[in-house]
Amino acid sequence: MIKRVIGKLNPSYKSKFDGKEFEVNNWDISSFILSRIIPIVGVHPFPLNELSLMVACVAWSNPTHIFEWGTHIGKSARIFHETCKFLKIDTEIHSIDLPDDIEHAEHPHNARGKLVKGRKNVFLHQGDGVDTSINLYETMNKDIRPLFYLDGDHNYHTVFRELFSIIKTVRDPKIILHDTFYQTEESGYNIGPASAIEDISLKFPDMKFKRIDTSTGLPGMTFLYTV
Repeated sequence: MIKRVIGKLNPSYKSKFDGKEFEVNNWDISSFILSRIIPIVGVHPFPLNELSLMVACVAWSNPTHIFEWGTHIGKSARIFHETCKFLKIDTEIHSIDLPDDIEHAEHPHNARGKLVKGRKNVFLHQGDGVDTSINLYETMNKDIRPLFYLDGDHNYHTVFRELFSIIKTVRDPKIILHDTFYQTEESGYNIGPASAIEDISLKFPDMKFKRIDTSTGLPGMTFLYTV
């Protein structure tokens, strides 16, 4: 049944309406995720609602470049790659991980980017995620449409710094953040990323931000963009 539906997908995933608000075809996206994405990456660390948001962000923003980091063995990069391939979008994906001499609990080491190695238009880098992304961005034509993905599984100050660096440098930034679920403090959850998103608008009072959240539970994902 899924294969039959896939054959009839609108390759843009976009709604047929021309409204200015974020809108995609959720039925088509759901079929695509079940048939193409789940068999490759499963539902961890990205449950279904987050997979839907990731695919929707690509379909809606139609990026020329995707910069992403903190992704361990390359699951998010593979999701973006499969989505762009199916949409027939000629998008460069730049995936960044920590250098070999830096220790981290989720350092992939030899498994770095194993899900995307050798894939067309996927480029693997080592270094600080946001610094490397901004350095790459600044060498490119400013007419590009970049989409940034950052993993929020770290403290408030890191997420705030990464958001600040992107927003002050990139024209019309579109940013996906992971691990952004907010819960009251007694839960013991890491709510630093959620707080950083709330506070970043105070640094840019002249910019109007819009956000879309998966807010039903962990780990949580947010799409942040300007209008």
